[in-house]
Order: sequence, then C-alpha cells, then structure tokens
Amino acid sequence: MLNLIDITSFLTSYWYLVVLILTYVILVAFLDGRGILNKYNITAHYFLGFPILMIRTNRGQGFLDRLAVHKRFWRTFANIGLPAMLLGMLAMFILVLRFDIYLISAFQTNTVPPPGKFSELRNIFLIPGINEFIPLWYGIIALIVTLAVHEFSHAVLCKVEGIKVKSMGILLAVVPIGGFAEPDEEQLLGKNEEKAGNEGSLEQEPKKLATRNERVRVLTSGVMANFVTALIAFILFFSLLSYISPVGEVMVTNVIAGSPAEMAGIKTGMIITGINNTQINNGNDFLLYSRTLQPGSNVTLELIDRGVRKETGLVAAAGNETRTAVKVDSVIEGSPAEAAGIKKDMVLVRIDDTEIKGIEDVVAFMNSTRPGQKLDIYFMSNSSSPVEFKNVELANHPEPGVQKGFLGIIYSAADGAISYSLGIGIGQFQAKSYLRMLTGIPSLLTEYKGWILLIGLPIIGLTGEGFPGFSGLITNFYEPTGPAVYFGAGIFVMLNILMWIGWMNFYVGLFNCLPAVPLDGGHVFRDVMTSSLSKVIGNGEKVENISNAIVVIFAILILFSLLFVMFAPYAAHGI
Repeated sequence: MLNLIDITSFLTSYWYLVVLILTYVILVAFLDGRGILNKYNITAHYFLGFPILMIRTNRGQGFLDRLAVHKRFWRTFANIGLPAMLLGMLAMFILVLRFDIYLISAFQTNTVPPPGKFSELRNIFLIPGINEFIPLWYGIIALIVTLAVHEFSHAVLCKVEGIKVKSMGILLAVVPIGGFAEPDEEQLLGKNEEKAGNEGSLEQEPKKLATRNERVRVLTSGVMANFVTALIAFILFFSLLSYISPVGEVMVTNVIAGSPAEMAGIKTGMIITGINNTQINNGNDFLLYSRTLQPGSNVTLELIDRGVRKETGLVAAAGNETRTAVKVDSVIEGSPAEAAGIKKDMVLVRIDDTEIKGIEDVVAFMNSTRPGQKLDIYFMSNSSSPVEFKNVELANHPEPGVQKGFLGIIYSAADGAISYSLGIGIGQFQAKSYLRMLTGIPSLLTEYKGWILLIGLPIIGLTGEGFPGFSGLITNFYEPTGPAVYFGAGIFVMLNILMWIGWMNFYVGLFNCLPAVPLDGGHVFRDVMTSSLSKVIGNGEKVENISNAIVVIFAILILFSLLFVMFAPYAAHGI
C-alpha cells in the first residue's frame, strides 16, 4: 500500500524531476493564460491537467513539394509499408497477448514477479534521461531522428496524394515526446473541421477527399520510414562492430594502498595485457605469473589506460601471496541458474567434485559440459554461509554453434583475487565472448528469440544487465582496428548513435503498428476492416459502424492489456 514514507522517498530521490515538472506546468499555464503561446502558433492540450504543447511551423513546404515530385517512388515505398505494418501489427498484438497470458498464469500460481526497474513508471516511456535504460544525449539524438523520419514521411505522402499539410512540428511535455505533420483532416480522414468566421461567406470549392488507398499510403509511410531507418542503422552498426576488437580481458579492480602498484600510478579500470613480455589472456595467466615473482624483482606491466597503451615498471614486494575466488556478478533471466535460486554475490567454491579456485577452473569445467547435464554446485553465500544446489540441469547455449551446456551466471574474480606482491586486484570480463554474442544477433533473426533479443537489447542485453552501448568501463576492453583506427574513440560514439537510432526507430515503428486509434496502425486497421467487410456486406454506413466498433474494442483491449502488464506486479506485491 502506498504510504507517506513511499511518497517522501520518491520526492527525495527525484526532487529534481518534481521541480522540473512543476516549473513546466506553472510556466505553460502562465503563458497560455495570457495568449502568448497562441501568438507563436503553439497550442496547449491538457491531459488530466498536464499540458502537452504542439509547437507548429509552416516552414519546409517548398522542400516537401520538391520531394513529392517523385510520386511513383513514394507510392511504391508506402505500398510496401502496408504488409510490413500488418505483420508488425500481428506481432505486437501476439506479444501483448502473450504477456497477458503469462501474467494471468503467474497470478494463478502466485509467481508474479515483484515490482522492479522494468515496471517502474519512469521506464515505461521512451524519454531520454528519465528512462534509466536510455542515455540522455544518445537518446535525444535517436528520438529526434525517429520523430523526424516518421512525420516527414507522412508529410511527403500527403503532398504526393494532394492532401494539404497545414503545419509540422513537435509535441512537448517537458521534453519532446513526439512529432507531427498536421494534414487537412477533412481531406485525409473525412472529418469536418471547424470553420470559424465563415458565416455569410461564399460557398467554398469542395475539397478533394483522399481515397482509402491514398489514406492508407499516408498512414503506413511513417512506420515504413521508421523500419527502413532502423534497418540502415542496424546494418551499419553490426558492420562497424567488425572494426573493433578486444584488447584484453583482465581489468584492475583494486589497488592496495601503499603497494608497489599504487606508487607506480596504476589505477582501477586499466586493462592488463602483459607482464615482463608475457602475454596475459585471462585472470589465470595473471595470477599464475604473479605467484612466480620474487621480492625485489623488477616487473614491467603492459597496460591500456583509456585506449592508450603504456608500460609501467615497479618492484615486487615481499609476500607474493595470491588469493582467488569466483563471485557471481549477475544471473541471467530465465537461465537454469535463476531457476535454481543462485543469487548475485555468491562465491563459487565447487562444481560436482571439482574445486573452484579461480575463473580458469570455471571456464575449463563449463567447456567440458553438455546441454541437459545435471550438476551439483556449491557456493558460499555472503562469503560465509555454505549453499548447495543439487541437480541443476544445463540448458542449450544461446550462442550459435556452441555445444557446451549453459548455466547462466556471469562471474568475475572476487575481491580476494589479489596479487599482494604487486598490490593489484583483478576482475575478468569475457570481452571476446561478449563481442561474439553481439555480432551474432543478426544470425538469430531467423528465430523468434532473435527478435526479442534485438528489441530488448538496451533493457535485457546479452547477460540480463542491459546493453547501453559502448560507454563507461566496457570501452576499456576494446579498440578500433583497420580503417576505424583513424576515428579513434569516435568509433564508439558512432556505434552508440547507430544502435540507439536503430533501436528507437524499430521500437517506435512496432508500437505504431498496434491496431489502436489514434496510432497509425489503428487507422490502417479500420480501413482494412472496412475494405474487407464491404466485400461481404457491401459499402454503406453499416460497414463503417461495424468497423469503428471493432477498432474501438481492439483499442480498449490493448489499452487494458498494457495497463495490466504495467500494474500487475504492484497488484500482486503492493507498491
């Protein structure tokens, strides 16, 4: 139940957001009340008291006219968009139904997942900077491109079909939430528009009304533009991935105060690629070599510091004790590990009869497994309490062509994995496997799970933690190769922009396919229903009424389905 503590906690955590929204609401109310917004062709529409601004412009009409000259191309483009929209409509409707069925079954078995970041209100909407999965600046760039191509395509097709475009612009609710091309609705949808001040005027020439085919082309063009933009962006994204490669997999995660490493200027986040001309491929290489070091011996570490290769010399201290452990960093959703109850931060000590002393032991053991094999796995919970998991059955590995079993844990060297002679603690990130899984996504698109992975990439990611792009620590593990070397770190910026443009366009295009008015898919669904029914019943008002009723029913069902998915975890567990 929502209480005063919950409200206080929300206001404390998101005070900046509350202040921004209140400032926006007060400012809009002030400007709208004095007619200032209308003066600049801005209209405020209020939804439950919250203002949404339509910022219009008449600029760009000449440019639209020049583009619309190529009528055959644009009509072909939009005609292809109809089957694409119908396919997306079916896929999205099935997806919504599957979520509903899953949640209804979960209620019956008391297994509804508790509220989490996936069901938070801030993460429902694709608002950069508020949605925690969408980075601010990359998200804004992607959103601007998405809205521009969608609405621009509507505008061009209106011109092609002889429908007046009264204005274009953006929808603003603190931040841009949409774009629009404002056609003459009487021409496009057959709606009568208000004609203030026309009493006593001469009768105007009748407007040209769009045929059903013309209207469908206008409506499908926006979704088609989003899909084409997403396709181009993803092709470029996955192509550019071939121009980056892992530099290493061992990262400095801890530097002991007063140690040789600290005095040599070694920092956390650096990647270790070699010691004394010996290549370091994994954590085991580093730890094994560290055990051979003698006190007072000179050591040269080969490092990569934020993309810059460097060598650092230091002198090994006395006491070359090296302690290792393997910690669970995360558990992949839907994996055998999650089903067994394995939790984050548990320390792995044994699998069957094999003692686990380091990451290399886990890798070697898992490489020898097969799907369907059952394991007994032993952990130390919170590094103290022993926990046993019996008969954990391995699943098929999600990576194409890999025959070994899949457990579903992401592990790293725990805090005990420290070389005390150097004063360095390490962690291992499976940089090669991660990049291979990322580049393998296109090959999975022949299966249903491949599309789910693509849609959920920024949210679920490859390991259950989400993939925000190449930013932060992950970029330390990779470097540009081939022609991309000339771009330096800019290759990661390019990859991030392409990924977010592709994902945002794909997601928005799919969402607009839903057969619910006022989405484009709702209007197209109504026209398709009317066309189909007219072949059976005949044209007339009866067909229009039946089609409208069906569209309204679908819109209500989809709305309640989305609300059900959003609020089911709270209904089952409380707020």
